Amino acid sequence: MTQIVVPTLGESVSEATVAQWLKKEGETVKADEPIVELETDKVTLEVNAPADGVIVKITVGEGETVEVGALLGEMSAGGAAANDTPKAEPAAKEEPKKDEPVELTEPAPTAESSDDVKTSPAVRKMLADNNLKAGDVPASGERLSKEDVKTFIDKQSGGQSTVDGGQKAPAAPIAQPLTVSRQPNAEREERVRMTKLRQVIASRLKEAQNNAAMLTTFNEVDMGPVMELRKTYQDAFVKKHGIKLGFMSFFVKAAINALKEFPAVNAEIDGTDIIYKNYYDIGVAVSTPQGLVVPVIRDADQMSMAEIEAKIVDLGVRARDGKLSIDEMTGGTFTITNGGIFGSMLSTPILNAPQSAILGMHNIVQRPVVMPNGAIEARPIMYLAHSYDHRIIDGREAVSFLVRIKQAIEDPARLVLDV
Repeated sequence: MTQIVVPTLGESVSEATVAQWLKKEGETVKADEPIVELETDKVTLEVNAPADGVIVKITVGEGETVEVGALLGEMSAGGAAANDTPKAEPAAKEEPKKDEPVELTEPAPTAESSDDVKTSPAVRKMLADNNLKAGDVPASGERLSKEDVKTFIDKQSGGQSTVDGGQKAPAAPIAQPLTVSRQPNAEREERVRMTKLRQVIASRLKEAQNNAAMLTTFNEVDMGPVMELRKTYQDAFVKKHGIKLGFMSFFVKAAINALKEFPAVNAEIDGTDIIYKNYYDIGVAVSTPQGLVVPVIRDADQMSMAEIEAKIVDLGVRARDGKLSIDEMTGGTFTITNGGIFGSMLSTPILNAPQSAILGMHNIVQRPVVMPNGAIEARPIMYLAHSYDHRIIDGREAVSFLVRIKQAIEDPARLVLDV
């Protein structure tokens, strides 16, 4: 019997949640075939079958928390599953022979539908006006007539009918208000356990709000120069590097130049100490079905624009597929998030602790701008937000940092000249 155990999850990660069993008891699996998904506070990972065999027993159900080395289930090596034997096909339903008559059952017409055929529209209106059905009124001939209805109403009301100009008919009964039975809210709600990743996201965001003196400063940037640069060199860039030139690589480069000038923005607080980082690991926030994750571009200051773009695409795809390693999710020094891809005009991003600052990008909108010569032009404007920990970063540094990014984006030559 072979045991299925929780593998090593990575540095500082000691437990996980069983997210989903990909195989059931009795199913045959091959070596290295994924059999169960585990979810940690950082990534979702798959546990593969250690050998060919059959899942004999599942000991931990979905949603339960397990530690490294815990027993998830057992499997027998080799052989076929007991339920893999072909099942007998159910006997086909016997069809009638072509020469035999087939009995068809049709619903019998209701009394009301058959009566409607025997009555005229005028009679049906009289019946409806007096809350009657055709079957309640005896007909004097083959078809129910208006006189039959009038005679019937007179008899029922003791001569008080006003049909066709007679005496006042009794008032129709007042309809009672319809009572709708309201289901309890509990029956219309669905309770779902938060994933491990979602729990950690919630905890860390609240922790960042509680522990940091968080403040946000804003600015606007004219994206025209970068958009023109992309338009001019996009084809050549794709031809040489095999990847499109996006906006994010410009902001990564601009942020790194600004971080070098204002090192406190790239630092973090540890107790009563400030740790200044002389390297630039830039986190790029990615929205996934499981929640927001922040994979890190290591040593981004040493990478070209093409390398940054390729890395962003690679991390984004693997983040959405749940294929990121834990090492790729930890250790960033500064984070960039782009709410503009969802249409956000302006927001105040929350710090990605223990980092001290985060840059928020937003959508690009044509807005009227007063140019240096006094003319008013429609320009592609993006609002930028810089949230920072006021305990370590002063307002002057925070505002100046964002101005440096604005200057670099509005004059991309600065990124090449590193000024």
